[in-house]
Amino acid sequence: MKDLFQQLCERERLAILVNNAGVSHIGTVESTTEEDFDRVLRVNVKGFYNCMQACVGHMKAQAGGVILNMASIAGSAGLPDRFAYSMSKGAVIAMTYSVARDYLNDNVRCNCISPARVHTPFVDGFLRKTYPGRETEMFEKLSKAQPIGRMAEPGEVASLALFLCSDEAKFITGLDCPLDGGFFNLRG
Repeated sequence: MKDLFQQLCERERLAILVNNAGVSHIGTVESTTEEDFDRVLRVNVKGFYNCMQACVGHMKAQAGGVILNMASIAGSAGLPDRFAYSMSKGAVIAMTYSVARDYLNDNVRCNCISPARVHTPFVDGFLRKTYPGRETEMFEKLSKAQPIGRMAEPGEVASLALFLCSDEAKFITGLDCPLDGGFFNLRG
C-alpha cells in the first residue's frame, strides 16, 4: 500500500483521500464467526488504516490535505443483528476523530460521513439474495423505516463528500456527519 501511495505522490500532489470501502455482515455476537469478524475488520477498519497511514505523511509534507472516511449510522446506533459491521464503522468514526486531532497543526483535515440506508446495487443484491420474490415489498419496508420515507441516493452522499473535501469546508475537521434522513433525531 505504501509503495502505491509513494508512486502516486511522486507524480501528483495528494490532496484528498476518500476511504470508501466496506463489507456488511448480518449477525449478533453469538452468530458472527471469527472468520466473518476478521473479514469485516480487515476490510472496514484495517483497509482504512492502511490508506490513512500511507498518505498522511505525504499530506503533512505538502502542508495539508483532506481525509474523508465513509462510516455508517451503524457505528453510533444500536442496530439489531449488525454486531461486526457496527463495530467496524464505530472504529472508523473513532479513527476519524483521532486523525483529525493528531494532525490539526499539519493542516490535515479528517471527517467522516455516516449514511443511513443508501439505494445502491449492493442493496438490490442484498434484497434479491435475502428476500427472493419479496424484493419490492422489503425495499418499501426498508425505505419507509427512514423518517424521511426513503433511502438516500448515491448522488446525495457524493454531494456531501464533495463539500467536505472542498475549500468551502476548510473550517470543518473531526466531524462525524450523519446523512440519515432524520434517523437519529426524528424517529417515533
